[in-house]
Amino acid sequence: MILPHKKIVIAPDSYKGNMRSTEVCDIIEKGLKSIIPDIQIIKIPMADGGEGTVDSAISAANGILKKVTVTGPLGGKTEAEYGLIGNSETAIMEMASASGIELIKKEDLNPLLTTTYGTGEVIKHIIENENVKEIIIGIGGSATVDGGCGMAQALGYQLLDSAGNEVKVGGENIAKIVSVSDINVDKKIKNTIIRVACDVTNPLLGKNGAARIFGPQKGATPSMVEELETGLSNLFSLFKTSKIIEKECPGDGAAGGLGFGLRAFCNAAIESGAKLLIEATDLKKHLKNCDLVITGEGCTDDQTSGGKLCSIIAETARESNVPVILLSGALKGDLQQINSMFDGAFSISPGPETLEEAIATGRENLYFTSQNIAKIWAFRTGTN
Repeated sequence: MILPHKKIVIAPDSYKGNMRSTEVCDIIEKGLKSIIPDIQIIKIPMADGGEGTVDSAISAANGILKKVTVTGPLGGKTEAEYGLIGNSETAIMEMASASGIELIKKEDLNPLLTTTYGTGEVIKHIIENENVKEIIIGIGGSATVDGGCGMAQALGYQLLDSAGNEVKVGGENIAKIVSVSDINVDKKIKNTIIRVACDVTNPLLGKNGAARIFGPQKGATPSMVEELETGLSNLFSLFKTSKIIEKECPGDGAAGGLGFGLRAFCNAAIESGAKLLIEATDLKKHLKNCDLVITGEGCTDDQTSGGKLCSIIAETARESNVPVILLSGALKGDLQQINSMFDGAFSISPGPETLEEAIATGRENLYFTSQNIAKIWAFRTGTN
């Protein structure tokens, strides 16, 4: 079948725990072209600040991937990645690459001990070695609840206890900090724009804060949670009278308080991860003369409409009057609400499956569904 002058943009999120967005793009493209070989396809793998953010940005923007050896979340060495995009004037990184939960065995998780020091080392390396104007930092997937203190120490900040000694890294020590000195911090850090790609709105403190919501996911017992809450509260008190931090902001609690730490120590701005990646990947430019957008994610539920990536992609496409189809691993919750967000919403699952079965057959199911979308699209445009 030949479908001249038609363009489809494929812009999915990853299917978490199964396929990264780059692979999802390739499978959908293969399925579409098996039915409509001559269709024009633009692949823009997406992310929202979590897993795959760097891959997404450098793939869409023809960027450069680089690696650097840094301190891992428990002190050992690990290899972290970052990318350069926008004529190498923008660096993009994931804190999880240096300080992520996937770098630690489940039995070793302990947010009293883990640190964001490696994340700070990546930032420092970029600023010292790359001629960038801004750094985009995705902060999903962390193993830490240290409020970004480890990161700050790697950047040269001195976090001092009551005796004037530097406190050790790790969440258990932030309650000991009584003063902060920036005398050894490179001025380039404060002159570099740092934008935080964040997909959660949790505050730093309280029942929905970093310690109580995210601490248990990272191995914290109830007593650890209270210890971490005390430490984060102490950290907030050190900055609450500054011009930078007058009050808590949505996203401060992300990555165990790293959102707050980036604001406090780096004057960073917390932004919607989805919108930031839409900007970084130039999605709006590709929507010109576009006939259809296909997006997707591992599971779609009531949270999707609350600012998750696929809903933001749909909003962006509709601003350009481009219809959007969603291919999801599963559709749950209020299906009418989901249907109102997209011009078509399809589960790729052929029937009831366990999570393990869905992961095992996800690639072939995605390919099959993409073929069917192509058949419908070809029929609709009169090319069948």
